[in-house]
Amino acid sequence: MNPKKEDNGGWYGFDLDGTLATYDGFKGEEHVGEPTPLVDMVKKMLAEGKDVRLFTARRPHPAIRRWMVKHLGAQIPITNTKDEHMIGLWDDRAVGVRRNEGVPFDEENEDQIFEE
Repeated sequence: MNPKKEDNGGWYGFDLDGTLATYDGFKGEEHVGEPTPLVDMVKKMLAEGKDVRLFTARRPHPAIRRWMVKHLGAQIPITNTKDEHMIGLWDDRAVGVRRNEGVPFDEENEDQIFEE
């Protein structure tokens, strides 16, 4: 986490389907999967007063808001847009890239995940 960026209006984004909620294919706007263990991290961040947002391609449907209240204990902002204040994004489809190098990597192993 980056306290300096947080103090300057920074926020953290978390994808919904496949990241905070289990996902096994689109089953309609009313369906949101069961929570994943990452929900606990979001709840902790919210309790610490961090600005956390749901980052999703879905439109802000009432089912998503109900899911947030049930599993996060609060409704958080929903967005599909990154901006200069975003500190980090947790997403099951994202690939980490070394800043300013354009080289994809696996953070856990700190190895490049694609051959050059």
